[in-house]
Amino acid sequence: MSSTLSAPTSAQEPGGAPSGFEADRSADSFGASVRAYVDRVRGGDLGALPAILGIVALGLLFFALRPETFLTPRNMANLADQAAPIIILAMGLVFILLLGEIDLSAGVVSGVCAAVMAKLLADAGAPWYVSVAAAIVTGVVIGLFTGSLVGVIGIPSFVVTLALFLGWQGFTLRLIGEGGTVPVRDPVISAISDKNVPVALGWVLALVVIAVYAALQLNRFRVQRSKGLAHAPLAVVLVRIGVIAAVVVLVTAVLSVDRAPAVGVVLAGIPYAIPLVILLLLVLTFVLGRTSFGRHVYAVGGNAEAARRAGINVTRIRVAVFVIGSTLAAISGIVAAARLGSVAPGSGGGNTLLYAVGAAVIGGTSLFGGRGRVRDAVLGGLVVAIIANGLGLLGTEAYLNFIITGGVLLLAASVDALARRRAAATGH
Repeated sequence: MSSTLSAPTSAQEPGGAPSGFEADRSADSFGASVRAYVDRVRGGDLGALPAILGIVALGLLFFALRPETFLTPRNMANLADQAAPIIILAMGLVFILLLGEIDLSAGVVSGVCAAVMAKLLADAGAPWYVSVAAAIVTGVVIGLFTGSLVGVIGIPSFVVTLALFLGWQGFTLRLIGEGGTVPVRDPVISAISDKNVPVALGWVLALVVIAVYAALQLNRFRVQRSKGLAHAPLAVVLVRIGVIAAVVVLVTAVLSVDRAPAVGVVLAGIPYAIPLVILLLLVLTFVLGRTSFGRHVYAVGGNAEAARRAGINVTRIRVAVFVIGSTLAAISGIVAAARLGSVAPGSGGGNTLLYAVGAAVIGGTSLFGGRGRVRDAVLGGLVVAIIANGLGLLGTEAYLNFIITGGVLLLAASVDALARRRAAATGH
């Protein structure tokens, strides 16, 4: 782990390392910024580059193998629905991994919270907002319990969450009953997966996202330049804005096409799961990158003892990240229940946790703590979902999905370890 305590400066992205084509004061041109970025990559600061290359490579591969189905609007919408629960769960794990901790119970916690919601809907007849609130509160309470065992009592997170991984499955089984399922038929909750944002509203949201992103980037550039801080050249900022705008417009255009399988039925628009993921991404990125709490998370992850000596309440930070992780697990469970239309005793079990951890690590979050961003969960979650989606289209057997996804996770962890070794050797 890093021995430094300093939090990211305003010229850096969360994680303590420059992101994209961030430049130092000497890199005042586009070419110099590119060279500086290449030097950082050579020095072991890969950032999200492996995940982005993975998305491109996998997309091209499955498009070549299934050109008639993979990039169709219908499959892209299915891919978004598949990825959403994994991405949201991985967002919570990013906070935990930043401290060098682990939560092996996150997947089954999502199942417990979904079961609480489903039972209130089906058996108690509670309205959707009461049921959703109860599920989220359940996640908060579970996070407080887990975080207290780890942060206050001092039990290793691996041991605590392994025990809770088993215990919470028993709780879900008792709540639902062996072999049973609880349907989730509430139209509002089902709409997360089954309904789409109206096409016109989808374009409005896309333009708002682009405008907000551009405003934030340009304002950041203005502030950094006015204060004499290190900053990327304006050309780099404009390129970054252009790339994001192109991606947003392309995704919106593809999902705005009618993808109904039958004539006379209109099925177009962005699935509601996408705006939910974007909202969480914006909020959590702000928390990590623009608040003292976020800076303290990176500080504790970099060097807990140095953070303690600097006056940071390390115990509070440890408890807080587990609360965030379990709360996002609850939201993930709600989205998964909306997609499947029911909750079963095995909900959140199986490979749910492995896919979420894999998403965070593949996206660029370090297993050793101190480095990672919320966007890593999105990029890594897309990689995991593309693998599952593409292999499903190819009709491959289930065992290949496990082998390939496991191999990608092992490769990502290996790249992380080698990158840290390279960074230490080069002083980055």
